[in-house]
Amino acid sequence: MLPHSYTVDSVSKSQDLAATILASSASSQISAACASIDSFLHSHSPDQSRHFFSFAFPTLICKLFGFDDGVSSSPTPQPPPPSSSSSSSSNGWIDTVLASNDPGLADRVFSLLAPGGVLLSSISAVDHLSLVKYVFPNERLPEWARFMLSSDKDCRVLSDLCPIFKGKIKEDSIKGSVYQVQLNVFEYYMFWFAYYPVCRGNNENSDTIATKRNRRFKLENWVSSISGFSSTRRDSENRIGCNLYVRLLYAYLRAFVPVSGLSSHQPYQSSLLHYSLSYDGLVMMQAEFLVNVFIHFWLVDNDFSPLPVDICKSFVVNFPFRSVLREIPPTAGLGEVVKLIVKYLNLSSAMQADGNESVEHCGSPRWTSGSFDGSRSRNVTVASSFVRSVGSWNLSIQRPLYRYILRTLLFCPIGTSIKNPSEVFSVWITYIEPWKISLDDFLDIDAIVDGSAKTLKEDSQSQACGYSPSWQGYVLSNYLYYSSLVMHFIGFAHKFLHADAEIIVQMVLKVVSMLTSSKELLDLIKMVDSVFHSKQARSGKPMLNSLHRFVPSIREQLKDWEDGLSETDADGSFLHENWNKDLRLLSDGEDGGQQLLQLFVLRAEAELQAISGDNLAQNLMYIDSLKAQVGCLFGNHTVKPLLFSPEPKQHQQARDDIFKPRRVGIHTLADVKYKGDWMKRPISDDEVAWLAKLFVWLSDWLNENLGINQPENGQVGSPSWSYVEVSSNEVDDVSTESMKAVLCAIGSWFLMLGMTVVRLMRKHGLRVNLRILASKKLVMFLFLYAVFSILRKAFGVLHRV
Repeated sequence: MLPHSYTVDSVSKSQDLAATILASSASSQISAACASIDSFLHSHSPDQSRHFFSFAFPTLICKLFGFDDGVSSSPTPQPPPPSSSSSSSSNGWIDTVLASNDPGLADRVFSLLAPGGVLLSSISAVDHLSLVKYVFPNERLPEWARFMLSSDKDCRVLSDLCPIFKGKIKEDSIKGSVYQVQLNVFEYYMFWFAYYPVCRGNNENSDTIATKRNRRFKLENWVSSISGFSSTRRDSENRIGCNLYVRLLYAYLRAFVPVSGLSSHQPYQSSLLHYSLSYDGLVMMQAEFLVNVFIHFWLVDNDFSPLPVDICKSFVVNFPFRSVLREIPPTAGLGEVVKLIVKYLNLSSAMQADGNESVEHCGSPRWTSGSFDGSRSRNVTVASSFVRSVGSWNLSIQRPLYRYILRTLLFCPIGTSIKNPSEVFSVWITYIEPWKISLDDFLDIDAIVDGSAKTLKEDSQSQACGYSPSWQGYVLSNYLYYSSLVMHFIGFAHKFLHADAEIIVQMVLKVVSMLTSSKELLDLIKMVDSVFHSKQARSGKPMLNSLHRFVPSIREQLKDWEDGLSETDADGSFLHENWNKDLRLLSDGEDGGQQLLQLFVLRAEAELQAISGDNLAQNLMYIDSLKAQVGCLFGNHTVKPLLFSPEPKQHQQARDDIFKPRRVGIHTLADVKYKGDWMKRPISDDEVAWLAKLFVWLSDWLNENLGINQPENGQVGSPSWSYVEVSSNEVDDVSTESMKAVLCAIGSWFLMLGMTVVRLMRKHGLRVNLRILASKKLVMFLFLYAVFSILRKAFGVLHRV
């Protein structure tokens, strides 16, 4: 046991160090604080440094990420959570380094926080002895997890549902029946590290007023984020060098998340004699934890369907969060970090394809065992469990990334900046073109992270590869990214075309060019689409027969990945609960990709010509290229004229009405026209489906039989009314005939009234509308009224008895 005076001295120094960290705002103060932390951790053992993690480490997190109210702590081994009102400001170390543009300061802070630095080494030693535990605040967790923790029933299964919470959900010993997340030091740091960009994005989004910005600025901002469009490598180096967060993210990924084998993570073990399965298990746990933290904080977060449907059913868990989380887009400003992690995780697939090994479907690839570092090559036998873990990266990210991109396309509100959707678009393009990912893409940041001078020249980089048959399994397992998501993107493009036509046209051209970049890729997409829609179980072509086994998986993915998403009046999507069972990209129907792309080309050409300006000639060249690529995609050489012409609409409704469903039941909307947009919508959640279909059919039948669908021609003559003559020799039957005359008069009056109503409905374009009777509220009211009447009569009879 340590002497009491030594412990008191350690506590006192930790408190002084916390005060030094708290006062550091300028560059010189930050450098001095880093030196003090480095000196303290080098001179104290893990048991002594636990006082640093009790007092100074929460303050370090506060200053590093710029949380205004701080991350409070206490001298106990379990510091309380940070203030619930903590928010990220611009005076944190990360932002100060970026604003100062000082590579020396960036290197000083990075060396302290790097995986091989003294801080992470001390964290590992303290966690190994289990000396310190932290409580992460529930209000800073991903939103879906926060709502689960508020329910006693759901929080008990949260550990089983999500790996990052496994064994970490504990009941508050003071408050009781209140559950909290207890973490070790490494987990606590990584939770805050992942939360930082989310906090920044939420703050910027709440403070930003939607304004129209300079078109050229937005275009350059978007173009610079796409591979192949960047301006100069020197600018990229300076930006990455001073962007401390991106450097740290990549360093943590490279250190803790293997993509190919254990060789790069066992620098001192070069033979099987030194191979350690316990080390392998630790690497796996750390890697899976880190990847899942980024996935749930960045991609899932506020998703109202955060987990796969089959997992929720197996644990009997329902997520009634749609009314709370609503249909809102993901947090803005995450595009750069999400793109980096997607690119890094897909590097394993790229390395395997370069080794001419086929990427199998359903997550069972034969991964290579080469080193991540291209300059070092070791032959290390990798345990099968670790290979399965590495091979699961793509499976782990498929669903959350798909929903992250799709929610951005569907729920991004009109009138906001195109910057965030364009960053998410860049993430999507990176994901569906993994064959363009290579080790060369990381050379810039590798050199900066390693602190070595970059020797690779511009002309010595390897050229980007194209699609090859070795990528067939990858495309099949991610087929919705190449088909259904393209359809949703076309809807997004129509929705935002008027906002920034130049950028939207280039984005659509980028997608269509990718689909047509390789004949083999296009043939594969078309064959899968043909098999998906074919009614015949087998065909004469062996290739088509081999693709039939993938159709059930694609249908299951389509149902699961688009769970809970539905169409509204203004979201511009083509998705509905009765529509998402099909793929329409290659369909030539009025709601298929061919017609919608043709319509987009016509609208885009009109928009660009209306804008005119200096870039008109270049923009029209983009339109010509888009026409050629669309023709190549659908097997013709020119864009066909539209097969349908929309009816004239009022000006204020023209944009919103273009992408509303054009079919109700078995009739097209050209045949069944109801007054009001509400009748044109598919079955909604507040209607009884079969009643709505019945009343729509009945309304259609009445309209056709009453001739309401026919226009008013003004030639309908007045009906001739008969009268009854009563002769003098029929006086005895006057009562009977008078009654008949009265009934005939009443019937004729009703007939005249009905014909007048029909004539007025024709004149004013009104139609019979019985669908309102299918409302669940009305049906429930009638049902309850009937039950109440029956019960009242029953009690009345019993009372008499």
